[in-house]
Amino acid sequence: MLTISELTYRIAGRPLLENASLSVPNGHRIGLVGRNGSGKTTLLRLIANELQPDEGAIRIHARAKIGIVSQEAPSGPDSLFETVLRADTERTALLAESEQTASTERLADIHDRLHAIDAYSAPARAATILAGLGFSEEQQHQPLDSFSGGWKMRVALAAVLFLQPDLLLLDEPTNHLDLEAAIWLEGYLKTYPGTIILISHDRELLNTIPTSIVHLEHRTLTFYQGGYDRFERTRRMRLELASATARKLDEKRKHMQAFVDRFRYKASKARQAQSRLKAMERLESVSLPIDEQSAAITFPEPDQIPPPLLSMNGVSVGYAPGKPVLRNLNLRIDSDDRIAFLGANGNGKSTLAKLITGRLGAESGDLKTSPKLNTGYFAQHQLEELEETRSPFAQLSSLMPDSAEPKIRARLGSFGFSQDRADVPAGDLSGGEKARLLLALASYKKPNLLVLDEPTNHLDMDSREALVEALNAYQGAVILISHDRHLIELCADRLWLVKNGTVLPYEQDMETYSADLLSINRDNEARKPVDDRKATKKDDRRARAENRQRTAHLRKAIQQASKDVEELGRKKAEIEGLLANPKLYDGPSDTLTQLMKQQADINAALAKAEDAWLEAEDALESASSTD
Repeated sequence: MLTISELTYRIAGRPLLENASLSVPNGHRIGLVGRNGSGKTTLLRLIANELQPDEGAIRIHARAKIGIVSQEAPSGPDSLFETVLRADTERTALLAESEQTASTERLADIHDRLHAIDAYSAPARAATILAGLGFSEEQQHQPLDSFSGGWKMRVALAAVLFLQPDLLLLDEPTNHLDLEAAIWLEGYLKTYPGTIILISHDRELLNTIPTSIVHLEHRTLTFYQGGYDRFERTRRMRLELASATARKLDEKRKHMQAFVDRFRYKASKARQAQSRLKAMERLESVSLPIDEQSAAITFPEPDQIPPPLLSMNGVSVGYAPGKPVLRNLNLRIDSDDRIAFLGANGNGKSTLAKLITGRLGAESGDLKTSPKLNTGYFAQHQLEELEETRSPFAQLSSLMPDSAEPKIRARLGSFGFSQDRADVPAGDLSGGEKARLLLALASYKKPNLLVLDEPTNHLDMDSREALVEALNAYQGAVILISHDRHLIELCADRLWLVKNGTVLPYEQDMETYSADLLSINRDNEARKPVDDRKATKKDDRRARAENRQRTAHLRKAIQQASKDVEELGRKKAEIEGLLANPKLYDGPSDTLTQLMKQQADINAALAKAEDAWLEAEDALESASSTD
C-alpha cells in the first residue's frame, strides 16, 4: 500500500526527517508515535501529498484513495448529515448527473457505478457514523455553523470515516471526542478494512488498534511489531542491548589502548601495537539514543481540611430558570476521593463540574461546601483564554503578587518549565506547554480539590504519564472528565455516571463500561433497516466468485508472504531476546558472532519477504480494480 524510501524533509534548512524509510502492506494498522514536534503530523501531510519531500520518494498504490482530516474545522449552512454525504464527491457528482442526463445508456452506467460504490447505503452509513461520534438524530439535521469548533472537528472526522479511504490517516482523532465517542471510534477502527496510520497519545487506542508501531525519533523511522506496550518493552530491550554493546566496545578499546600505550615504543612489539591501533579504528561505534528529558508535573501540597469537602442533597442545576440540566443530586466529595465522570457529551458532565467549582449555583436543594475549600479548575476552553503576549512567568506572577521570583520560577519548574521557556510568550508555546501552564495556573493556590476537564488533549505520552504520577502523589481530592481510559483507570477509584438528567454511582469498572457501550453500538447496528439491493445479491455473489478464481494465485502468494514475514519476525524476536541477555557477552565470542550473523541474515530475508508481500498486494489490488 505505502512505501517510503530515503525520505528527507527540511523546515527552514533544519531536517525534520532524514533518510527515513518505511514499508506498509495493505490492510496494516500503524501507530505513529514520537515526541511532540518530532514531525509526525508533517509525515502524514507528506503522505497525503499536501507537502513535497526535499529528497527521497513516497510510493502509494495508484488507485488508492487517501483520507486525512483537515486541520481546519469545516463550516457552512449545510446540515451535518449533508456535509458528511458530500464528502463522497464521486457519489455527489453521479447523483447530480443522473438528474440531468437524458441518455438512458448513460443513466444505466451511472446507476451501475452508484451500485458499485455502495452509494445507496450511504445515508444509513453517514447517520451511523455521526451517531457514533455523539450526534443525536436531531443534531444531524442542524446547520454546521450552529456548532462549536470542537464539534465541527467531529464532523470532519465523520466525513473522512464515511469516505472509507483505502489509506486512512488519523492525527489525534480522539482529541475532540468524549469517552463514549472514543470507545465507539475504537470499535469502528478495529474492523476497518483499509490501511490505517494513526497518530495518538491515547495508550488504550494504541494498544488496541495498531498491528505495528512506527517510532519517529532522531529524524528517522523505526518499525516495531505489536501495540504500544510491546513497543515500549522492545525499545527498552534494544536500548539495554545497545548500552551493553557500547560498554563491551568501550572495554575493548581501553584494553587495546593500554596495550598500545605500553608497547608502541618497544621495537619487538611495535608491529602488534600498530595492528591494535588499526583494529581500534575498525571497531564499530554504537549510537545510543539521547532521550529528551520528560516534562515533570508536581502539584503543590494542599492544606488538609475535615470532610466532607462538599455535599449535595436534592440539588438541581441548569442555565435557565425552571430548566435544570441535572436534578435531584445527592452527592458527597471527601478529601481522599478520586472520581471520574462518565456519560456522553451533552448529558451534563461539565455542568456538574461548574456546580462543584462554584461557577454555577444550585437552583434548588441543599449544597454545602467546606468554608476552607479551595478548588482548582482546568478546562480545555481556557487554552483560548490564555494571554498570548504574556509569558508563563508573567501570568503566574500576577496570581502570586506577594511571592518572590525564585518561588514563582520554582512553581513553574514543577510543571516542566525551564527558566528560558518560562519567559517565552504564551502564544509561542506548544499545545502541551500551554496545557501544563493551565495546570500550574489552576493549582497556584494549593487547592484541596482539583477538577480537571480533559487535561490530556495536548499532552504527549510522557507528559500524560507525568500527570498520572502527579495525581497519584497529590494529597487532595480529584475530579476527572476525560476520554483517556488509561488516566481514569490509574487515577480514579470511583465512577459517577451522568445520564438522563441525574448522577448515580457506577459500580462496575471501565472495562465493563467500554464493553457495554460497544454492545449497545452493535445492537443498534443490527437494527438498521435493510437496503433495497436484494435483487442483485445473486449477481454480486457470482462476480465475487469469479474474482476469487481469477486472483487465487495472488491470494496464495500473499498468504505465503504473510507466513514468511510472521515466521521471520518470530525468529528475529527470538534472536533479539538472546542478544538482550547480558550473560551472552561474558561467554564465548563465537556464540555472539554467530547470533549477530543470524540476525543480519534474518533482517535481509525479512525485508525481501515484506517486498514480496507488498508486490503481491499491489498486483491483487490492480486485478480487483479492473472488475
